Amino acid sequence: MSILIMILLLSLLILVHEAGHFAAARAFGIRVDKFGFGLPVGPTLFSKKVGDVEILVHAFLLGGYVSFPDDEKDCNLPKDSPERFVNKPVWQRVIVVSAGVIANVICAIALVMAVAIFTGKLPSGNYEVFAEEISAPKDASIWTSGLQKGDRILKANGCDIHNVYSLVTIVKNSAKNNGLITPDIVETNYTKLKDLNPGLTKDEEIPEGLAIRLPETLSREVVTMDKYAAKGAKYFKPQGEKIDENLLELVKQTDGKKVYVSDGKHSLEDLAKALSNGTHPINFVVERNGEVLTLNPIYPDEKGIIGIGLSTKQTMIETKKPVAVVKESCVYLWDNTYTMMYSLGQLFTGNIPLKDMHGVVAITKIGGDMIDKSGKSSGILLAALISMNLAILNILPIPALDGGHLMFLMIEKIMRKPVDERIVEIVSTVFFTLLIILMIFVVFNDITLIVRK
Repeated sequence: MSILIMILLLSLLILVHEAGHFAAARAFGIRVDKFGFGLPVGPTLFSKKVGDVEILVHAFLLGGYVSFPDDEKDCNLPKDSPERFVNKPVWQRVIVVSAGVIANVICAIALVMAVAIFTGKLPSGNYEVFAEEISAPKDASIWTSGLQKGDRILKANGCDIHNVYSLVTIVKNSAKNNGLITPDIVETNYTKLKDLNPGLTKDEEIPEGLAIRLPETLSREVVTMDKYAAKGAKYFKPQGEKIDENLLELVKQTDGKKVYVSDGKHSLEDLAKALSNGTHPINFVVERNGEVLTLNPIYPDEKGIIGIGLSTKQTMIETKKPVAVVKESCVYLWDNTYTMMYSLGQLFTGNIPLKDMHGVVAITKIGGDMIDKSGKSSGILLAALISMNLAILNILPIPALDGGHLMFLMIEKIMRKPVDERIVEIVSTVFFTLLIILMIFVVFNDITLIVRK
């Protein structure tokens, strides 16, 4: 039932988009021949004439369209008819083309406001993260850090903690001897080594059997992440480069030692790299009984475990007053749309791989799961964000999408003459084909994701 509800919500968004085009066209006296739900690829499941408009439902349900007389080669409407789309002023055609996007934005706002009104609250997207239990070995650094059961974790290495993902990512990437080193840390530790052992040069091999004094305190890489990575809007990429495999044994030989006896195979710089690999501190800031505390550093083990169990509580925003309904609904949409746009940019730049691009199948499954777990309001809010996503994607200047049509209209306005119909048709056909291929690819990704789970 939850999946069916999600399908109905997604269908509503497509109908709203096409209804926007339809209403705007009719308002300007443009004739509409067809109102299609789905794309005209494969068989047509349903067809019925309602007035002078043919309603169609296609088997390929990922989309929709409104067809004007200009789209039909055998249309008997005179070329100079005022009912033709091409015979309307550019500004009217711009409104008609943009109307679907505008309808989706209005729909998104209406859906969020509906949830705000009927539930009296909206999710902030942030979670309070608590230390539910401590189950580390007795010699683990967690016991000397000052962390207590029930503490709310506010920051980890300067990163605001608003979800479990960001905390776990920092901890996992701070694993002991994880092999990641950065040039700055290596250089700092080399300077400390050089001060203690001034007779050695940077690159020369240390004579076998020579004892090398090691610094009592070493500089360590502190792993953190920016706000976009913390939200999951982009992939987290830890800084640094992998240490050479031939230095891994040296790492073990120097771990926790005050003196290193050379085997005659490594230089002082190699030693600095080995010492820089070591441990990575995690500095927690917690809230306890209303007081904000900075704890002593915590050091994960080789598996990236510090030995605590976590619990979460989502922060909700009250929307019981009319002003709060309007304000918080707009803030909710703005914040989530901004993050979505940032993720889209990461996709185009290659920072998020295409294998993680998902579409309607995955959204339906995820939305259904959300409805099962958190209720219908979660599904409605997801549908609102998808409506904004549809608006943004459709307004991109890609031929075969609304933004592509707007692009051609802008060219027509600048050139003061329409773009050659044959050129428009060829370009649109090419991009339409590419979009179909992309849709198939995305559906494959969706199915792979669902099967994998």
